[in-house]
Amino acid sequence: MRSVAALFRLDTSDPDLARAQFRSFSRQLPLLYIILVFNALAVMADYFRPDQLLKTLMAPLFMCTAALVRAFWWWRQDGGKDLSDQEIARQIARTCSLSVVMTLTFELWSFWIYDLGDAYARGHLTFFLALTQVSTVFCLMTLRAAAMRVATVSTMAFVLYFLFADHGRMRVAAIVLIFVGIGMMVVTHRFNIDFSNLIRSQRDLRNRQAETEKLSEENRRIALTDALSGLPNRRELLARLQRLEERVVDRVDTLAIVFIDLDGFKDINDSHGHHVGDTLISSLSARLAGLCPEQALLARVGGDEFAILIEAPWATARARALAERIGEEIGLPVLVNRHVLQVGASIGIASNAEGPVGANELLRRADIAMYHVKMRKKGEIAVYDAAFDEGRKRRLAIEHEIGVGLTREEFEVFYQPVVNAQTGAIVSAEALVRWPRRPTGSLDPQEFIEIAEGTGQIHPLGLFVLERACRDLKPLGPLKVSVNVSPVQFRDPGFERQVAHVLEQTQFDPQRLQLEITEGYLLAQPERAIRVMERFKSMGMSIALDDFGTGFTSIHYLQSYGFSHIKIDKSLLAGLRPGSKASLLVTGTIYLASGLDMRVIAEGVETEQQANILRAAGCHKLQGFLFGRPMPIAEFRRVYENQAVHDRFRQSA
Repeated sequence: MRSVAALFRLDTSDPDLARAQFRSFSRQLPLLYIILVFNALAVMADYFRPDQLLKTLMAPLFMCTAALVRAFWWWRQDGGKDLSDQEIARQIARTCSLSVVMTLTFELWSFWIYDLGDAYARGHLTFFLALTQVSTVFCLMTLRAAAMRVATVSTMAFVLYFLFADHGRMRVAAIVLIFVGIGMMVVTHRFNIDFSNLIRSQRDLRNRQAETEKLSEENRRIALTDALSGLPNRRELLARLQRLEERVVDRVDTLAIVFIDLDGFKDINDSHGHHVGDTLISSLSARLAGLCPEQALLARVGGDEFAILIEAPWATARARALAERIGEEIGLPVLVNRHVLQVGASIGIASNAEGPVGANELLRRADIAMYHVKMRKKGEIAVYDAAFDEGRKRRLAIEHEIGVGLTREEFEVFYQPVVNAQTGAIVSAEALVRWPRRPTGSLDPQEFIEIAEGTGQIHPLGLFVLERACRDLKPLGPLKVSVNVSPVQFRDPGFERQVAHVLEQTQFDPQRLQLEITEGYLLAQPERAIRVMERFKSMGMSIALDDFGTGFTSIHYLQSYGFSHIKIDKSLLAGLRPGSKASLLVTGTIYLASGLDMRVIAEGVETEQQANILRAAGCHKLQGFLFGRPMPIAEFRRVYENQAVHDRFRQSA
């Protein structure tokens, strides 16, 4: 009995469900009242008697007026956007009561005039009664209590009246309506269960999406914030510059960049350790932030480098004045762990005082001005001059050397082990290009790769790395190899054909090859990226999203592009320790990727503590100095074969 009674009980304890019911009513109840009005008017037309105006005219007109008023009220509600949860609950309760009252009013009026009509009119009346009952119940289905009450009350009234009315001629119809009413109640109950479950599922989905977006936003915030100083990092500064680049700035002397490099910081790091150096950076960051005006953005763009973007009138003068204060402030002694430390600052300034200059070009010029100070006399301030642009000559020289180096086979491929997170076994290697035979000395890969990307030389250089890696690692059994692919290579329409040609020439199994790409190309040309990646996957290769967590990658990208792996960037591992925010973020990232059926590789692992946290979180593969630095193929082969021998010995033992 309690279960039956619960079917008729109104429950508005769930605000989301009540609001959904209200939205449904705002669309359906105007229609319900219109049906009721037309049915009443149709019956009135059949039963109109000049000598019975109260019964056949005034009563139905009063009922129709009330129905139209309610219909108009519901039509104006617009889903209850402006109503509170309490107001919605009150209106639903009122509707639950009024629906029964209006239904009974229509039925009682129908019973009142039933005897006034002939057989034809009585048939019409019976039909309209049944039609009104069915329409009312189905329009109220989203609110179980109202629908059940209306179905029960209207069915009982119909049956009780027609069992005895008209000398019992309507008993069969009354009995049939009993079963119809029961059927409507069953359908209403089932529909209401499905409706309620749907609303709750939508709410759960929204909550999960909110949690995911919160995690993504935290990921983005960390990616754009320097972990040590709490300042915006280089990536955030570049994003701001990109937005400025897209905005035309015609007014001169409205933009300036102050580029700061600390003098003597490396010596402090080497003498006192990184902990002292980190403390010094934190202290200086706070002092710099206190000097910056509101219209300036202070960012830490490197280990001991800062940049300040100024957007204001007379930007050059403001930048000069700020640079002088910064030079004085940085030159003050700092007490760290009972050590009195002192550094200086080499500062470069660039502005658009002489005409429009691209925002990114401003950053380049400020960097050149700072480098000019660094090379001549540290601790000074310099404003960019075209004569400083000797760095461009160096870039052109390196560009030429890259072409010559490829011809003379000066480049080499090194391999860094990637291990199974649980067993520690080497399962793949990342191929990394090096330039050990450069006549004027080796060069940092990041420097010459950046130049190669800008000049198009990345195409032959990248294919050299791919072919050499396939030939070097082909004899090493099932070992897989990861090769970084520049966005510039992905843009080349012939890149897929070139990769297929390399695999054919080397007879390297495509299933052992993994291509790694950063998100830059995905954001620029998403549709082509999806097509290219699908073709590579159809060839048997796997695709990994490199440097995950350093850009703007969203869940949408992970779902759309179908990556087989993601590589957590080493920057997210900074500060990774039990209970830290970095630990929560990395763990959440691993759970998210695993939920999307992707394998997770963490790069930049340098300590056992980092490795243990990553293992516990379910990370699949690990890479970093803890497991091996990049090494030539001969050394890598020895390490891999020694491990294989050790594994066989352990298994036989």
